Amino acid sequence: MRTFYIGLLFLLIGINSQAQVYSELVKEQRDTTSYKYLLPIFGEKVQQLGFELPYSAGISVNYLWQKSDISISNVRVGFNDGPLTDVDELLVFNSTTAESNGVNIRPDVWVFPFLNVYAIFAQANSVTNVDVSIFIPRINGAEELFSIQTNPEFNTTTTGIGITPTAGFFSGWIALDMNFTWTDVDKQEKPVFAFVFDPRIGKTFNFKKPNRNISFWVGGFRLKVNRDTRGTLDLNEVLPISEWNEKVTVGQEKVGEAQIELDTWWENLTPVEQRNPVNALRREANQKKLDLASTFLNGAENAVDIADNSTLDYSLDKKQKSMWNFVVGSQFQLNKSWMLRAEYGYARGRDQLFMGVQYRFGL
Repeated sequence: MRTFYIGLLFLLIGINSQAQVYSELVKEQRDTTSYKYLLPIFGEKVQQLGFELPYSAGISVNYLWQKSDISISNVRVGFNDGPLTDVDELLVFNSTTAESNGVNIRPDVWVFPFLNVYAIFAQANSVTNVDVSIFIPRINGAEELFSIQTNPEFNTTTTGIGITPTAGFFSGWIALDMNFTWTDVDKQEKPVFAFVFDPRIGKTFNFKKPNRNISFWVGGFRLKVNRDTRGTLDLNEVLPISEWNEKVTVGQEKVGEAQIELDTWWENLTPVEQRNPVNALRREANQKKLDLASTFLNGAENAVDIADNSTLDYSLDKKQKSMWNFVVGSQFQLNKSWMLRAEYGYARGRDQLFMGVQYRFGL
């Protein structure tokens, strides 16, 4: 057993993704008194080895802001609970950005001196800024039917669990934080699952006053979100009804012109040219896209006719353009009970800011 306890020397550092607390070696001192807390397991033995343990339980309140570029594909849309039409071939997303800010509460506990377990409860507001264009084929290229710029808002509620295995060497430490969350979005059919992995390495500097210190760290943040998204929006949230009417009318006119152009081109080909596989495939591909555009526009026209209760139903795949970003952060520990923390993360296509306060106590 002694070998096991000595091995803990390489694992005695605590860090939560929401607040750094650690086990500090007290030089030339051994605590032989009885450890008065139930957790962490092996806490008494670790303290006798000369480590001053953090309080075993804590609760933190945190503010988080994040902005990310999103890639969207496999888009299917419909209106008023009708069938969904695959319109992915018609769409070009000029830009799609998701921005959210909210507050979360994280209770945590040290099960072992090297393993922290926590829960997540969060409320947030999210805005998705979408700039998308719809194109139809023409004989000499493609033509834009119309573009849509919209920014629907969503309210979200998140619950989750996480663990933080840790290791340290005196005032230096590493942590491999990871958590699993499920987010209910008020305009989507099912919760959004996400997995976060954020390794960090840092160092703590002690002040002269006991239990007061400051920590600095660098690391990475990886966010993976499930791709499949289904939901419903009020048609007015996408575009005002007057704009829908105008865009649908112009779009139908352009589709009609493109259909006449395609038919005229085909009829003017000689029988030999019509049997050419290249021309036949070209006609088939263009006709398919024109049929898709016509189906979409007819559905939109019918939806606008009953505008007071119109909905846009959708199904799509989404992912963040940057799954990883770099993070830098710092925490100021006022005493063993109170800590303040701030962290900033950045990468091409993603930025995030985190600030929090934590209170710890013994169990």
